[in-house]
Parts: sequence; C-alpha cells; structure tokens
Amino acid sequence: MKGTSVTTERRSHRRAMRLAAATVATAAGLALLAACGGSSDDSSSATSTGAGAKPAAGTSGSTAIPTQDVVSSIAADPKLKAELPAKIRSSGTLTLGTTQQPGVQGLPHAGQQDGKDVGLDVDLRNAVAKVLGVTWDVQNGTFPTIIPGVQNGRYDVGQDNFGVTKEREKVVDFATYLDDGQAFLGSRNVSLTSVKKLTDLCGLTIATSPGSTFQQILTDGAGDCAKIGKKPYKVQYFADSAPIFLGLANGKVDVMFGPTLGLKYDATRIPGTRFLGEISTTVVGFVTARNSPLAPVLRDAVNKLIADGDYARIFAKWGVPGTGISTSQLNPAATF
Repeated sequence: MKGTSVTTERRSHRRAMRLAAATVATAAGLALLAACGGSSDDSSSATSTGAGAKPAAGTSGSTAIPTQDVVSSIAADPKLKAELPAKIRSSGTLTLGTTQQPGVQGLPHAGQQDGKDVGLDVDLRNAVAKVLGVTWDVQNGTFPTIIPGVQNGRYDVGQDNFGVTKEREKVVDFATYLDDGQAFLGSRNVSLTSVKKLTDLCGLTIATSPGSTFQQILTDGAGDCAKIGKKPYKVQYFADSAPIFLGLANGKVDVMFGPTLGLKYDATRIPGTRFLGEISTTVVGFVTARNSPLAPVLRDAVNKLIADGDYARIFAKWGVPGTGISTSQLNPAATF
C-alpha cells in the first residue's frame, strides 16, 4: 500500500483473499450461527457496507464482481495527447509495469475474471489511456522490481498501489490517483458503528497483521484506555485475513484493523461486517522516472477524469466511496 511497512500489509491482504474467496460462504454460515440465524440477519449485510454503500449497479448481489463498462465511452483529449512525448504519440503505446493478480485476491485494486484484468486500478489506468489516446503495453513484474524498472526505463509508468513516501520521491515522480489508509472493519456482533480514535476500541478484541504499521499504531496506543479508566483493548495477530473474517463471524474478533480501500470493499462482500472508518490516510499514485514529462500528463489526465465525472463513476462501480481524491497532484508532500 504505502510505505515499506504498509506494503507488507497490502500483499498480506492480497494473499489472504485467495483463502477469503473460498471462505466467504463459510463465513456467512458462521455469521448466521453466531447471530442465532434468521432471514433478517441476511438482510443486515446490505446495510453494513460502510458509509451507506450499496452493491454496484449491474451486479447480482454484494458478493458479485461488478462488470459494468465505465471506460469505453471516455473520449480522447487532443490537448492532453499533444503533451505526450513525440515517441509516445507516434507509437500510441505506454509501457506499464505492474504485478499480475490472478483470481479475485487483489480486488478491489486488481484481479482477473475470465482471463481478463479487472479492478479499480485497471479501470483507472484504462480511463487514463482513453483520455490520452494511447494503449497500455502491460508488463508484469514483482512489487520490488516495478520502481527500479521505471528508473531504468524498462517501464514508462509503474502502478501497484504505490504510496507517496519521502524515500520514493527521491527516485521517482508521482501523479496521484487515490487515497488509502489505516481503517477498521467491525463485526455486527458489536454495537460500535464508527472508530475515530483508538479509545473507541477499549474493551474490544482487535485483529491485525504482525510486523505492520497497524501493529505499531495499536502498540503505541495500548495504554490510552487505562488513562481514561477503561478496559484495554486486546490485539490478536494473523498473517492472513481469512481467519480474521471467520473470527468476525463467530464472535472471537470484534474489529479488524487494515488498509482502508480493501476493508471498504470487504464490507460489501463479507456478510455481517461494516466499515467503521479510518484514522489516517496516504495518497497513492502512478510512478514515472524522475523529471519525466509523463508525470504531469498523467496528473492532467486524472484531473480530466475527475472533472468529467468518469473518476467518480469508477469508484462507485467498485463500492469504495471516500477513497478518491479531489485533485491529482504531482509529487505531493509525503507524510513519512
């Protein structure tokens, strides 16, 4: 996701989705058992999708992968295309370095369905390409090799949920396209409806990934509940998200602490959960070589999508409201 430590959390979340895809049905059954079952419990999942989010139009339910086309109608902007380097305008192609995400494990960012790349990131980059009147030559690498590949010219652009950090801004340029952060997913078994500070979690059992920024935040705030005379929260650590989802369903876990965008998406797919809010954010962007003429063009293309409403439609499709940005920036100030 963002920063070296949070990147670990994102990859853990992706790995977990391999298991989670296979355990969603089990989690649903456990959730019903834990809540003593009933049709009214099933309906609650529709109102527990976080910030009032509903399944995207064109899906058959909250667990369906959205399929509506929000890109093909976008028209090229001749002015923006003219800002591209002559070589790119001539070839009509930009080389993109990213990681391949088979199945649904990497959603909402990226995955594959029927052999086709799908996801929020996929729609965003394809929309940018439409605005610029080019196509992507997508080349798959590994997360650690994308930024070096951009630096050495193997890729024109890199995209893999790269958060803006001070260290990264020393070696690449950023054109931002979304916000991500640290957030909470709650079980319907707890009365908590939002989390704005760690003391809102006093007395609850929190699950997160070990060796992460999430662990550090919870460790740093461990004494806050006692200071206000409340019972401390308990923390359980899991390398994968699938057992956390089961814990949320059977009452062994009250709240999950993880990446904002992923948890907002999970809230629409994991029965009996609700998005509870986030406590910090970091902006994410496309990466290019330092001082590349491509970075400002990518920024302008994202801003064109925002102004025209196409950007909002993409985020609405994937059911992750509140993670978009109002303006794309070139190399914004990093917070860490």
